Amino acid sequence: MRNGKKPALIFVEGLRLCEEALASGLNIEAVIYSDQFAQKARPTLLVNTLENAGAKSASVSEKLLESISYTKTPQGIVVLASRPADDKASFKARQPAVPLLVVMHSINNPVNVGAIVRAAEAAGATGVIATKATADPFSPKALRGAMGSSFRLPIWMAANYEDVIELCRKAKIKLFAADVNALMTHIDADWKVPCGIILGPESTGLTPEEIRAAGQAIRIPMQGNVQSLNVSVAAGVILYEAAGQRGLT
Repeated sequence: MRNGKKPALIFVEGLRLCEEALASGLNIEAVIYSDQFAQKARPTLLVNTLENAGAKSASVSEKLLESISYTKTPQGIVVLASRPADDKASFKARQPAVPLLVVMHSINNPVNVGAIVRAAEAAGATGVIATKATADPFSPKALRGAMGSSFRLPIWMAANYEDVIELCRKAKIKLFAADVNALMTHIDADWKVPCGIILGPESTGLTPEEIRAAGQAIRIPMQGNVQSLNVSVAAGVILYEAAGQRGLT
């Protein structure tokens, strides 16, 4: 995002991720692929399918593709696709009666954001909310980390923290703030009811005010001298406890 504005198109790179974008029903505007990429059966099938669906296409050299790639080692293909709906109304419309939400607050590392989205889908979460200071889940780095989960999960982007708290309060969704100093563990929490987990920035964690606004706090028990986990790892640990209580594992 530049100047607070979301791009209308997203940049999707790599064979598998482009296949995921196509399978998820995203509107593909254009496809750019290298000469070498199109010499194999599976890549050729993908390019032909995208062209038949109306995507503009261009075959370029490996060197030229490298110049527009977001990675040091380009994967042969990039597509420009319409950005999935990520507004509050669209998000609410896709929530079930008993949601399990993941709230990412001020998590600015797109790699962690992508990994959290991927873990959320794998553990059966029903939606992900990214507050304003959180990295864009549809940025190239976040998309690579999510490996297609961002195309399928409902996502509410650039939300105000206070609006998230209010939405959950009105919907009677219980929120648990991740806090290393919490008395309750993630195992003791009841994840079978409509609920959500709030994850804060790795450097500082959630503020006392943000934890109080959530209502309850939980921690992951740790052994030895370890004081904290990477935020995406913590998300996976907590979400799989929720999945287990919900009978999803």
